[in-house]
Formats: sequence, structure tokens, C-alpha cells
Amino acid sequence: MDGTRSWPPNTSPEPRLSIDDFCALVWSRGLERYRDLPWRHTHDPYAIWISEVMLQQTQVTRVDGRWQRWLERFPTTQALAQADPADVLEEWQGLGYNRRALALHTAAGMIVTQYEDFPHQMRDLLALPGIGNATAAGIRAFAFGLPGVYLETNVRTVFLHELFPQEEGVSDRQLVPLVEAACSTDDARGWYYALLDYGAYLKSTVPNPSRRSKSHVRQSRFVGSHRQKRGELVRMLLAAREMGLSTDDVVRGLSSFEQSANRPSVSRDDALALLSELEREGFCHMQNDMWIL
Repeated sequence: MDGTRSWPPNTSPEPRLSIDDFCALVWSRGLERYRDLPWRHTHDPYAIWISEVMLQQTQVTRVDGRWQRWLERFPTTQALAQADPADVLEEWQGLGYNRRALALHTAAGMIVTQYEDFPHQMRDLLALPGIGNATAAGIRAFAFGLPGVYLETNVRTVFLHELFPQEEGVSDRQLVPLVEAACSTDDARGWYYALLDYGAYLKSTVPNPSRRSKSHVRQSRFVGSHRQKRGELVRMLLAAREMGLSTDDVVRGLSSFEQSANRPSVSRDDALALLSELEREGFCHMQNDMWIL
């Protein structure tokens, strides 16, 4: 540390550690808790992008294995862009929101048609579907070593724990200038690994500090939810991708799924509403009176 950096003025509340002391602490704790994860052995922006999207909603232990399998099936941006969307959805099963798989496929097509190399400017990354500020900053830091504001749950946890130990409802607007000021311009990749690993350790050993974030939202119940029905319908369509499903097939299949969990059957109107929703999002369409992916 050069000793010349300081926190941005008018930071409220005032951070209790100097920027140099905070950074030294994070580097030390991060090195102690370093996780040797497979996506940390590459600088390939495509591979890092895939890992970032997978990790948004899925535990690290589950992504380790699925990430490698994805890259075997779709090893490059071009391979993903040229893949059948149904194959992409099939490979994504169990990794969270299916719309993320379609966004990956669409974004891959845009990258191969609009850029000679994988984009690294924030404005270009943010123009791609499914890529927000955190994902774009992660790609820039881990693939290109570029500094930026990579504010995800583990990073947020560290800043809340060390700089806002008592405060509730801390907004990202308060955190962003601190994250930006602390990010090492010399080793953004290593710096964010340290933050991620220290944050993961904190979440496993103290009451999760990220719950004191204003942006913290408890995940709604999945079992029996609209999201679960959507996921089951996508799986049904994938299983019947050669022949497709009639609306009656969908009603019977979803009703059987719900009844197996002692929940009410799905009405035809509800099934049609789900199908129309998926159709609008590009998951399926009607062909010869059959719903197909």
C-alpha cells in the first residue's frame, strides 16, 4: 500500500478502518481462506462469464462439475451461439432460472456477430442480455484484470461486517464508492478473490452481515410456487422435444406433478397462462397444435 489513498469524502457513516488497514486485512484474510476453484485457473472471458452466471444462484460446490461439463459441451462463445437453444436449456437444468440460459445463448450470438474478440468495456458488456453491473465487473476483473465495482453478496458481506458493523439497511449507494476506492488497480483479480473468500468465510461463521443490506431480499418459497411450475413445464417440454406436447398433455403433466405433492390440479386456463408466458420469453412456440421448444 502506498499510504496515499483515502475513503471518498462524505461517506456515511464514516468507515471505522482506514482504507489501507481495510485492504491489508482483506488481503490477509483472503489468503488464509483462499479457495482453489477451477474457474480461477483460466483467464478466458467466455469461461469466466459462464462461471459468473452459474454462481449467481447456485452454490459453489454444485457449480464445480457443472461448469466443466458445460465447457465440454459448449467450449467457446461461437459453439454456444451455434447450439440449439433446447440443448442449452437442457444443459442448464438444475442451475437456477431457465431464462438465464436463453440470455447466455442470445448474448453469445451477439458477441460472435458484433465483436472480433470478447468485449471488455463496461458499456459493451452491459448491452448484452443477462449481464448486469456485477457480472460485467466480474468478467473485467477475472478475465482482464481491470478494476471496477464488483458488488455481489460475498463482497457486500465483507464491507458490511468490517465498515458497518452495527448499521441496518445499508444501501448499495453507500457501498459502491467504498468498493471502488478499495479495488486494487494492480491486481483486481486477486483482490476480488480475497474479498470473495473472506466473505464466504464470514457467512459461514457469523450471522450473515449481508442481511443488513438494504438490497437484501429473502428468497420466496420455491415449493409449490409459480417458479416451480415453470421449471417443471420446461422439463416436460425438453423431455418431449422430438414430438412436442399438446395443451392437454401439459395440463395432465402439471396436474400429476402437483398431485404427487398433495397440491391441487392445474386448470387448463392456468396451463395456457404458463405456456403463453414461456412463449413470450422465447422458450416455446405452437406448431401443428403442439407446443415445442
